[in-house]
Formats: sequence, C-alpha cells, structure tokens
Amino acid sequence: MAKRTSLLSSIAAAAVLLAAAAGGALSADIGETAQASTNGTLAATAGCGKAPTLSSGTRTISSGGQNRSYILRIPDGYDRNRPYRLIFGFHWLNGSANNVASAGYYGLLPLSNNSTIFVAPQGIDNGWANTNGRDLTLFDDISRQIENDLCVDTSQRFALGWSYGGAMSYAVACARPNVVRAVTVISGANLSGCNGGTQPVAYFGIHGIYDSVLNISMGRSLRDTFVRNNGCTAQSPREPSRGSLTHITTTYSGCREGYPVQWAAFDGDHTPSPVDGSSSPNDSRTWTSGEIWRFFSQFASTTPPTTVPPTTVPPTTPPVTTAPPTTPPVTTPPPGEPGACTATYRTVNTWPGGYQAEVTVANNGATTLNGWTVRLTLASGQAISSLWNGVNTGTTGSVSVRNADYNGTVGANGSTTFGFTATGNGATAPSGVSCTSP
Repeated sequence: MAKRTSLLSSIAAAAVLLAAAAGGALSADIGETAQASTNGTLAATAGCGKAPTLSSGTRTISSGGQNRSYILRIPDGYDRNRPYRLIFGFHWLNGSANNVASAGYYGLLPLSNNSTIFVAPQGIDNGWANTNGRDLTLFDDISRQIENDLCVDTSQRFALGWSYGGAMSYAVACARPNVVRAVTVISGANLSGCNGGTQPVAYFGIHGIYDSVLNISMGRSLRDTFVRNNGCTAQSPREPSRGSLTHITTTYSGCREGYPVQWAAFDGDHTPSPVDGSSSPNDSRTWTSGEIWRFFSQFASTTPPTTVPPTTVPPTTPPVTTAPPTTPPVTTPPPGEPGACTATYRTVNTWPGGYQAEVTVANNGATTLNGWTVRLTLASGQAISSLWNGVNTGTTGSVSVRNADYNGTVGANGSTTFGFTATGNGATAPSGVSCTSP
C-alpha cells in the first residue's frame, strides 16, 4: 500500500479542478454502436475478424493535440472472431497506469479467465482533472483505436477506479451513458465533473464509513445520482458500525430493468482494498474485486456475433488466484453411437461467496452435431448469475443449457464451451452432468 500513501496528503487539492472540468467541451461520441450498451444487443466492432496490429503493453496515442499513453492487456489466446469485454481501470491521484496494470486492474484480471480486454490510461499530472473534457476525449480516442483493431462486445464496456480514478469513472458514466454498460466507483467524489448525468447507467459504489480524504457523504451523492437516473426506490442503505471490520452490500429495489444500483459501505478509511476482519488493507485478500467482477459479469450479452466464431476455443491460462479444484471434473461417459456428445465440467476460479465454471461440449462421434443441450444439477446454495456461449433454463437446482445460435454445430472430434459465474460455494461440482444432441 506504500504506492498510494502520497494520495492522502494531496488529493484534497484536486477539488479545485472541478469547475474547469465540469464546464468543458466534450469530444464526439465514439460511434453508433455505442447505443448497444443500453439494451444488451451485441454489435461487432470494426476490429472483429481482423488480424490485430495492437499488442499488450504501453501504447501512445494522440488525443486532443497531446501525446497520451495507456497500458493495454489483450487476453491470452486472443480470438479475432470473439467479441470481448472492455474494461477501463483509472488510477488514483499520484498513481499511474502501471500501478493499475501491475495490481491486475483492481484484481479483475485474474478473475477474467481471458474474457476481457483491459485498459489502464495515464492521467496528466497523474490525475484526472478532465480540464475542458480532455480526459473524456482520451477515453473516446482509446476506445476508438482499440475497437477499430480488436473485437469488442459493445454491450460490455465498463469503467472503474479508486479515489480520483473513481471520480473519472463517474465522469464517464455521466457523459457516456450510451457507451459504458456499468461503472464501479471506489471511494470517489465529483472531482472530474459530470457533464450530463441524467441518463441511466448500472452503478456500483464502494466507500469507507470513516474515509478521511473523501468523506462517505461524497460517495453517497454520486450513488444517488444514479439511484434517480435508474428509477430506483430511494432508501438509506444499512452501513456497518465503526469497529465491526465488516462490509454491507445493498442492491437497490425498483430500479429500471437492466440498470441496477449497488452500494457497499465498509468499516474503513480511504482504501481500495478493505479486508473483512482486519484493519490492514490487502490487495490479494480484499472482497472488492470479487464483488466488482460479479457486478460487471451479470451483464452478459445474449446476441450472437455477426462473425461466427470457431467451434473450438483456444486454451486459456491456468487460474492464478486459487488452487485447482479438489473435486475431479465431471464427465459424461463416451457415447457409442456416432454424433453423440459429452460434457465436461471444471471450476475455473473461486472467491468468497462465488465462483466461475466452464463446461466443454465435445463431439466424440463420427458425424456432426447439429445442436446440443447440457443438463446438470447445481449443489444446494449455488445459483447462476451470468452465463455466456449458451442459453440456460433455470439458475438453481436442475439447469439445462442449450447452444447459442452460433455454436450449435460441432464437427466430428470438435468441441465448444460455455461458461458461467455463480453465487455459492464452488468447491462442490454439479451432479448429473449430461449432454444430448437432436
């Protein structure tokens, strides 16, 4: 946490920059496909199907007449025909893009299982004054550069940040509601402006109850902007008491469908990494990354891409945050007849109160599968929160998942996968995993 200590003595000065940021002219929207973020409809970007020219690492870009930079992280085994999530992680005052990237983009990188393109922009003077809208212009320009070169799901754009980075994420939510699907603001305040701020955006606010740098009342004010915009029922969420060393997360009721508001207050000071049961922040033990990932991953696109992806998925890197599951993979017995399918389940990642899983559907027969359905029974207390590359019926107990429109055809000896995140204990594998094909 030493890398953030300089913030405590200097961030208060950032408030004086608000007036310049709030009244600045903003750059043009990044394109008509931005409208897809508001309704969950997948739109393929210009980069889909192209051999990419961008690569992971520090990139430079001309934006607003200045040379700016950002760090790009492209998933391992990148598939140019697969639309990916795009997440912007904004650094704190006197932090840097490198700080965000080296910390796994607020802990989301190890949870993403190569499903996400990550971006860490670098602020001028290590902050986000957003003078005359210059940092929103940077957001637009980086988005355009990436989407012209890489395959992005335009209904899956997100932003998050801590402190000044949270303020910038809030500014993006206010000014680009048709671009970002959801934002998370950790210990933020209105420091980078709010041009617009009248349209709904899914919003998750996290704040310490005795924040000595940006009082929790500032975070509540940002939250309440989107409580109003999203049509949620106004309430005063319960917050933990001083000394409890806990956090309380509240999901607002009455919100417009597809635009939830979530609020997590924790017993702590100005930190992005609170730990329940401890007064010492810790990036690797904090609960925030798991809750943020669950919040973002609930917005799964269900519309197939315009370019049909291959039926086999490149292997992903092994999970880095948890040990391999002790429960052996559950596989259906190989069928004897041609054209039958098998289903193999594995736990990809776990965190307190949730997990991510993947099911491989394989064709071990001699003829092509034309459609498939996987059935499985989740253990007690488990519930699917989001699912991709398939269409599920049910979220608890007995669940069936049929192919999406674009991955139902599986050639002989071929395979495809679907994945999901779920609440509950991921240590227990589902029972009765089976696969059938018409």
